Amino acid sequence: VQLQASGGGLVQAGGSLRLSCAASGRTFRNSVMAWFRQAPGKEREFIAAIFRNAGATHYADSVKGRFAISRDNAKNTLYLQMNSLKPEDTAVYYCAADFNLILSSVRTPDQYDYWGQGTLVTVSS
Repeated sequence: VQLQASGGGLVQAGGSLRLSCAASGRTFRNSVMAWFRQAPGKEREFIAAIFRNAGATHYADSVKGRFAISRDNAKNTLYLQMNSLKPEDTAVYYCAADFNLILSSVRTPDQYDYWGQGTLVTVSS
């Protein structure tokens, strides 16, 4: 599986961005997909995950109500709509995928087998 993240950039606080992650190489709809982020000097942090087919979603408390994860299985693409952005949202954002993940593991980076290259989001105050 290959993942290609895009859509990062510079935005003012309060603004919005939409990240995309294009997947190829395996049946996309059978995977659990997620977004993580990593700020300088910090550990990789879970943001959101979306499950196979039915699309159940899970969010970190820090982004709940501001970010929305979605997927288009026909286009093999994962999205992260980010609204009301804050300076503390500044980080490199990564998409990840796994085909065997269970619910209790969705927030753990080490449980994902496939990663995109990351896209930088910078939020200015």
